[in-house]
Amino acid sequence: MLRATRSEFTRLRRRAFGLGWLGISAGLSFLFVTTIFGAAASGTVIPAAAPGGAFPSLGDLQAADGYLAGLPAVSTILGVVTLSFWAFAVASDYGSGLIRLLVQAQPSRLTLLGGKVAALTLMTAVVGAIATVVVMLASLMTAAPSGIDTAAWATDLADIVPTAARSWASSFLALEVWGVVGLAIATLARNAPVAIAVGASYVLIIEGVVRLMAEDIADVLPGATLTAIVSGGTPSIDQATAIALGVAYAAVGLVVAGVTLVRRDIVD
Repeated sequence: MLRATRSEFTRLRRRAFGLGWLGISAGLSFLFVTTIFGAAASGTVIPAAAPGGAFPSLGDLQAADGYLAGLPAVSTILGVVTLSFWAFAVASDYGSGLIRLLVQAQPSRLTLLGGKVAALTLMTAVVGAIATVVVMLASLMTAAPSGIDTAAWATDLADIVPTAARSWASSFLALEVWGVVGLAIATLARNAPVAIAVGASYVLIIEGVVRLMAEDIADVLPGATLTAIVSGGTPSIDQATAIALGVAYAAVGLVVAGVTLVRRDIVD
């Protein structure tokens, strides 16, 4: 397993992949935070149920942890980015034919899958940490120019560090589930554009349609569930339940990917 993980991580560290993932995540995090603070300052109301997201109110931004209030909304769009990079990491092996060499070098396909998941999980943890830091820095840079009252913001590191760590952990868990979903779709489709299109369409369109038709069902679907994880719970679902559902979704995704990889012909 360790060799498989090291092999995967070596390829994931390529500049186009690793820096691209980190750069896009950092850029989107900064853009979303500045937009959120700008909208709050101008009185523009961003719907709390905007596609896939949970946008903070002015009161949220002015609370003691307001410097992290934008993270749930950021984590939603980063979920799509994470799904895309996980899907690309899987599908590119089939597109390049590398999967055949990997299977010859390591006949245990589950070991290969485990190594890929471990390497991508490490990258996802780094992405989550960078997003958390960028959100904090962007909030500090944007709050004063936007006229947001930050008097209640925590200033003691003893308060900031644990809060940031909890926020990172919640964000990481949500991103990890999105990644596993991308992995499962890409293992089935063996095509990165298809997997990315399916995942993005689901997050941005399908759940919104389901919510209009059956709100109770929509509250336990992946998008709403992962939003609840990062937000610390919502009126519809508490965080503990959301975490349990998120783990269940990830488990189903791993089972689907594992069964497909083991039972399906590599050259199919």
